[in-house]
Amino acid sequence: MNPVYAEPAVTVCFAVSIDDMKLGTFNSCEGLGVEVVLEQREEGGNNGFVWQMPTRMKFTNVKLSRPLCADTDEVMAWLSSMTTGVVPKTANISAMTAERKVVASWGLLGVVPVRWTGPGLNLDSPKVATETLELAHHGFTSAKPIT
Repeated sequence: MNPVYAEPAVTVCFAVSIDDMKLGTFNSCEGLGVEVVLEQREEGGNNGFVWQMPTRMKFTNVKLSRPLCADTDEVMAWLSSMTTGVVPKTANISAMTAERKVVASWGLLGVVPVRWTGPGLNLDSPKVATETLELAHHGFTSAKPIT
């Protein structure tokens, strides 16, 4: 009898939304992570170890990249809406297969854009025109898979 194995988490794209605004799909997503900052304390008379006390959590910025497409207009609309002030939003990122089956999802709290980088347009070296969107956030929350 053959054991049944779950499908591996192979993804080809990442669907992204900010609140109810869909920003489309991206080819790469880097930086989903968290670090617990530790403070070391030495206890008098105890030479066997140093206490490692958790103090706070630090969340890394998320970088999303893709070739330019029609969804680039959605990113520009979101960024343009912030000319009167940046208001933190909630984001959802869903890792999806080629069949658009959601493999995993992450919800991000307090999302603000850090940087948007457009393509370098140069006739001497024709390459795919890409964009990169970098987001800062203040933590994870329950995710709403994007379909």
